[in-house]
Amino acid sequence: MSRVRIVGGEWRSRLIDVANVPGLRPTPDRVRETLFNWLGQDLTGRACLDLFGGSGILGFEAASRGASAVTIVEHDPRAFAALRQAAITLDAARVEVIRGDAVRFAQNASKQFDVVFLDPPYKQGWLARLEPWLERVLKPDGWLYAESEAPVTGLGAWRTTKQGRAGQVHFHLLERRQE
Repeated sequence: MSRVRIVGGEWRSRLIDVANVPGLRPTPDRVRETLFNWLGQDLTGRACLDLFGGSGILGFEAASRGASAVTIVEHDPRAFAALRQAAITLDAARVEVIRGDAVRFAQNASKQFDVVFLDPPYKQGWLARLEPWLERVLKPDGWLYAESEAPVTGLGAWRTTKQGRAGQVHFHLLERRQE
């Protein structure tokens, strides 16, 4: 098991355990710092969804920075167990960890979120599979964050407004295009 550090907010510098799951790659510190600079450091009152929990670092960073509610969805049982333990260790009452499939969760979502994080396994077509369901999980004025192995210009009604690259990782902040 490895560990990853929360870079900002209430839990700054706290370490969380990351399950040893093939293909799991926590978002690097520098990328997270850039992302939360884009979003504004304070997420107070915002509801966030991390659809491919993995290490959970994006969801825990959001909660650490004041998000009122964070839902983390993870399919792998080992990663799910590590996420639940991290939530307990941090006493993260506003973080809900759900074991399930990202697409099924989006298809059946009963509420919308202010920020949705998408950091799926690469080269498996997850972003395309989720695209039809984004309107169901993301508020019209919400932000969509996506990591991928290649640049993304848009997903559904959302267009990339900021982007960067760190090694093999392309990262993007998308906002709903104005009609």
